[in-house]
Order: sequence, then structure tokens, then C-alpha cells
Amino acid sequence: MKYTNLPGTAIKVSKVCLGSMTWGQQNSEADGHRQLDYALERGVNFIDTAEMYSTPARKETQGNTEKIIGSWLKNTGNREKVVLASKIAGPGKAVAHIRPNLGFSKAALTEAIDANLNRLQTDYIDLYQLHWPERNTNFFGKRGYVVDEEEKWKDNFKQILLDLDGFIKSGKIREIGLSNETPYGVMRCVEEARNGAPRIRTVQNPYSLLNRKDEIGLTEIFHRENIGLLPYSPLGMGTLTGKYLKDAPVNSRLTLFPQYNRYSNPQAVEATTRYVALAKKYEITPIQLALGFIDRQPFVTSTIIGATTLDQLSENIDAFEVELSEEILKEINEIHEAIPDPAP
Repeated sequence: MKYTNLPGTAIKVSKVCLGSMTWGQQNSEADGHRQLDYALERGVNFIDTAEMYSTPARKETQGNTEKIIGSWLKNTGNREKVVLASKIAGPGKAVAHIRPNLGFSKAALTEAIDANLNRLQTDYIDLYQLHWPERNTNFFGKRGYVVDEEEKWKDNFKQILLDLDGFIKSGKIREIGLSNETPYGVMRCVEEARNGAPRIRTVQNPYSLLNRKDEIGLTEIFHRENIGLLPYSPLGMGTLTGKYLKDAPVNSRLTLFPQYNRYSNPQAVEATTRYVALAKKYEITPIQLALGFIDRQPFVTSTIIGATTLDQLSENIDAFEVELSEEILKEINEIHEAIPDPAP
């Protein structure tokens, strides 16, 4: 296993991060514990979760994933062996069941962080992330920004960061990051950090062979401001494995939850078909192609992988041992130029 540090910190993390959003709905507590045991055995020390998990978001299962991680931490005593990341949900109808005061006010942060810690059965969270912005902007598959004339949002970046700084000073969280954020939001945080607010260390955004939009504006920011990308959905909800090109497997994620269809449009299917063929040409698996491409990007701190079975988890971790040649990378970019970002 390869390791690095969260940018600008002494916190050592594996280049593979274990995602957990299926635990507590698609996976049982026992499944989650087995995945955690196995990942730790393989050298993975970085775990990502969120208050809204498991997914899809439901009142009946909200917080289940953190509870599963918490029971594992309590049973094993492994807290000091892992770097734990979690999130507070931004406002949205799909998560209105979490609490009345959704958003990033100090009251909301206080309620969320205390609940995170309680479910996780720990005194601190290593990396605390804002799951998506409070403001109207383009994330979760939206290609462009559409002005909302009725929007009531006011620029409150400084206050949010200063409130988070209070939790850092109290020891409840160590570092902070963003998720599903745009160049505007990242740079506003950078600007406030220059004026005394705490620095964000990471941005957790979707990034894969089907979605390289962050290379347009964010990657320069990552380079110049020493911020790391934590890519999620690196396999495009499993589509880049090629398993959906024919009959969708029974009990697979997109079969069970067809609302996650952002990676299944005709352009994404055509791009996936080409990437799968490219992997076959070079006698590697589509998973090795997709994850190998992400792992070599200089702005990626750690890649978040998820699995519903131990076999899937093992194959995903193994994929990071493959080094892609310059010839393969050239052909990847040729496909990207022909079908750029079909699933943003």
C-alpha cells in the first residue's frame, strides 16, 4: 500500500480510502465489519462516511453507516489505527429528515458533529467535510450553472470556517474539507484562509474516466493552493467495470436503485465500451484501467473505493498495484477527447 499525507498536515493516509455508503442498507453490519477488517489488513487506514449514509438517503437508515463503523471501532479498539472522515449534509429535500436546521449554521454544525461523534463512538473526527454547498450551484450531475432569481443565500464562507475552527480548537475535529464543490467555493475558502480562517485540506468530488470536469478549473487550484482531491465514484457507480454493458447484474446498485443513472446515458455507455475495449487490448481489467488512471494523477490524495462484497473490495485494492504505460494513457486521452466528460 502507498501512503501520503493530507495536504499541509502530518496526517498519514493510504492512497486508497474505504468508502462506506452502502453499509446499513445494501450491506449489513457484519458485512461492514468484514470490509473494515480486510481493508485494514491490506494497509488501508483511511475511512470515509457521512451523517446521511447509508444511501439512498432514507429516514429509516440515516446514520446507520456511522453506527456500523462505531461498533467496529468499539469492538476492535482500532481508532488510533485509522484516519476517519465524515460529513455534514447541506440543505436538500432528500435529507430533510436529518434535522430541521439543515445547513452550516453554528447550531447545525454543533448538532451534526455531536451526533457524528456519538454514532462513531469516538472523541474526534480527523477530516470533517461539508457534503455539498448551501448555495445554488451545479453539482450532482448538473452540467452548467443556472441562476436562481429566488435564491436567498448570502456569502457566509468566513463564518462557517470560523465556526469550524472552534470545533478544531475544542478537539472534536482535526482538519476540514469540502465535497461536491466548485472552483468558486474552493477559492472563497482559500481567500478566507488568507484572512485568518482555517484552511481546507481536501475536496471530495466525483472523478473518473467518465467525469474529468474538475481538470478544467479545479486542478490548477489544487496544485497552487496545496489542496488534495478525494475522488468518489472512480468506477462511475460500477459502470466502468463493464458489467452494465450487457444485462445488468441482479442486486447490483444500478439495478436496485435506478435513480443513480448519471453514468448510464448513451455517451457514457459508448465511452465505457471504448475503455473496456482498451483494457482488453492491453490485457488488463477495466477496473485496473479506471483506478490506475486516477491513482497516477498528481492532484489526487486518496481514491475512495466502495464495494458490496469482499471479492469486489479485494479486486479494487489490487488494481492500485498496476502501473499504466504512457501508451495506455495516450489512448485514454484520445477517447476522452472524442467523448469528453459524458457523465459530469
